[in-house]
Amino acid sequence: MPNTKTLVLIKPDGLSKSLTGNIITRFSETRLEIIAAKIVRVSRELAEKHYEAHKDKPFYSELIDYIMGKLHKRHKVMALIYYGENAIEKIRAICGKTNPEEADPETIRGQYGRILTSGVFENVVHASDSIESAEREIKLWFEPDEIIYDLYPTEIKVFMNYKKRVWKDDPYRKYT
Repeated sequence: MPNTKTLVLIKPDGLSKSLTGNIITRFSETRLEIIAAKIVRVSRELAEKHYEAHKDKPFYSELIDYIMGKLHKRHKVMALIYYGENAIEKIRAICGKTNPEEADPETIRGQYGRILTSGVFENVVHASDSIESAEREIKLWFEPDEIIYDLYPTEIKVFMNYKKRVWKDDPYRKYT
């Protein structure tokens, strides 16, 4: 089976409920390797890029507020990259279905998630759903030098006499 990588976000509700340790412990059952981790204060721009597929949905605005931490007064997210054999499938199995009411009670979302009256799924974690999504999301949330492995092609850009390694041909970010 091929090695894949996946982005995992422990969302503001997971952080506000102090579930970080429980969630990481559950993911450790997969025997996948964490190859990057950080705490991120989510900007509106990052939130909108991350959820651009939902832009036309009625809950989009609240979804943006949710990931930015406005609903929980926790303006941060823990972002991780897991790497290894069938990483996407293994992580998503532990996360459970996106809708907490449909998620198996043994999964993270089934155990800790809920649905707000507005219809937003407060489901504690995000996990990439495909190889393509994982690449797009990893490049949104991480710079190349924040990851211990070289996952995708990079190039060196010069910014005001400062050299920086960036994602090659990255349509998701703008470097100035």
